[in-house]
Amino acid sequence: MTQRSITARRLLTGLAFVALMAASACAPHTTAENIKDAPKGPEPFFSFPVTSNDTPYSQCLASFRKHPANNLPAFTVGEVADKTGQIDRTSNSAVISQGVSEMVMSALWKTGKAKLVERFDLRIPLAEMKMIEQGLTTRPQNGMASSIRASDFVVLGALTELNYNIVSQGAGLWVGGIGAGARTVVINVGLDLRVVNSRNFDVGYVSSLQKQIYGYEVEANVFRFFGSQLVEFDAGRIQNEPLQLGVRSVVEMAIYQIMTEYFGLPASKECGEIQEAHNLDASDSKKES
Repeated sequence: MTQRSITARRLLTGLAFVALMAASACAPHTTAENIKDAPKGPEPFFSFPVTSNDTPYSQCLASFRKHPANNLPAFTVGEVADKTGQIDRTSNSAVISQGVSEMVMSALWKTGKAKLVERFDLRIPLAEMKMIEQGLTTRPQNGMASSIRASDFVVLGALTELNYNIVSQGAGLWVGGIGAGARTVVINVGLDLRVVNSRNFDVGYVSSLQKQIYGYEVEANVFRFFGSQLVEFDAGRIQNEPLQLGVRSVVEMAIYQIMTEYFGLPASKECGEIQEAHNLDASDSKKES
């Protein structure tokens, strides 16, 4: 083995060790006390157990439950469509979740201050009613349905923005195919919701929100050519906020706005809307100009 090969091998091993140590240092620290206090659930066969699908804004919605209220309004949720027009060409599928309407329903339910009536998918309920009318099925005497409750308000809207790389920065150094680097990126999603009065079709409130989603990547790459083949070693850590979690967060904040600003439920400072967003630094501003 030549001296050059030995040096390259040592450098490769050293970079691998540093990268793996950095990744492990950034991992969440678990203590025996945390494990002891954690609730015990069914043991999954593989990977992680089922958990609640909450965001940091879910606690703001849940805070409404402590306020007594009568005569709750009845909401129905219409289509909250994905109008970003973004398609993942590798899988030929939508980038954004197509279940935003269901996210709105879940957010309203978390408030405990809304009655939900179904209008989004009436295929099964209408088929059930038709079967009863035709005598194909029967309903128990004590279970006869009364008149169907009308909705008081309809929630409609769309995901209107998905912008990539609104801020992107990083640094790296590679010499002779050996080096390391770090990179950050920020994208954003935008949501527009409106509340329609079911009695007169007036639009009573409009919420327009956006959330910036942060990604952080650290990597250590080693590239070497051996003859005509490229050999790559890659070790590092990628930490990205899930895109769909960002969408659900925007939805829950929009419902919080509707319940406080339109329906007058008490708001808290901890759940207030933050006005400032990620600002571009001077260098980024110069690039854009």
